[in-house]
Amino acid sequence: MGNPDRDPEEEPLCVETLQVERKRITLMLRENPRGRFVRIIEEVNGRRDMVVVPAVGLRGLRDALDRIIEAEESTDRPDSVLPT
Repeated sequence: MGNPDRDPEEEPLCVETLQVERKRITLMLRENPRGRFVRIIEEVNGRRDMVVVPAVGLRGLRDALDRIIEAEESTDRPDSVLPT
């Protein structure tokens, strides 16, 4: 099995990478014969987890993240107690 980031059938259109504490999170907009999608990869201590979201679900994902951000910002909790 090859590297999932290097599938020759998938054409990368955009890549964004975030470093959050000890985690590296990479978001890739890709395209293959079945359509466009975003691949989200979390890397921490050599371990990689991946989620794929079809492009038709991106607005829903954004809306859900906006609601989560609003909920997090409305709570009085220091950043140091948030899970990593």
